[in-house]
Amino acid sequence: MSPRLVMTRRIGQLLGGLFLYGFAIAMMVRAQIGVSPWDVLSQGVSRLTGIQFGWVTSILGLVVLVLWIPIRQRPGIGTLLNVLMIGPSAQFGLSILPSPDGLPARILLFTGGLALLAVATGLYIGAQFGPGPRDGLMTGIHRRWGWRIWIVRTSIEIVVLGVGWLLGGNVGIGTLAFALLIGPMVNVTLPLLRVPESPVSVSPETAKPHPLETGGQR
Repeated sequence: MSPRLVMTRRIGQLLGGLFLYGFAIAMMVRAQIGVSPWDVLSQGVSRLTGIQFGWVTSILGLVVLVLWIPIRQRPGIGTLLNVLMIGPSAQFGLSILPSPDGLPARILLFTGGLALLAVATGLYIGAQFGPGPRDGLMTGIHRRWGWRIWIVRTSIEIVVLGVGWLLGGNVGIGTLAFALLIGPMVNVTLPLLRVPESPVSVSPETAKPHPLETGGQR
């Protein structure tokens, strides 16, 4: 594949993946059986402030990005577009998706959202344009102080989940399902959707190794 086609695919995957990621979040929110820890926090802040969920998601992404400064983490174009696109696409999804009646329908909607999110994660991470703000915070702390990735991730998500729950975010069986399933699901989608590097390309961006990321964060 020529360098131009590789770059076109990368850009398409990045934009499509980020949009689908936000839409997948909206599906899981509408299912009302629990959401990921960061989305629990977004829900809690939204309840507290009255700001719409999607815009809170973007604001929190920007706040997390500011936290990159003391750990000397540099954003990529994918990082910035992550902040700009996921919140609005989630809000768009919430504006057109109804909340289903009955637990089976809610479980089905959540399952579809989780599957879509796994595909979307494979798309935007596979484009290799930089980590999302939350993953970048985790990997930046790991590089800065040498703490193990799983300790950093677990600690951050426990704090985020606890604060979001106290603020009224929706913690439920979906939260547990997300925690248990998204990693294995992304381990399937990411190898399938990762853009192969062109052997004739001299682009510094394509030459970079894939950043250390974990499933489902952004």
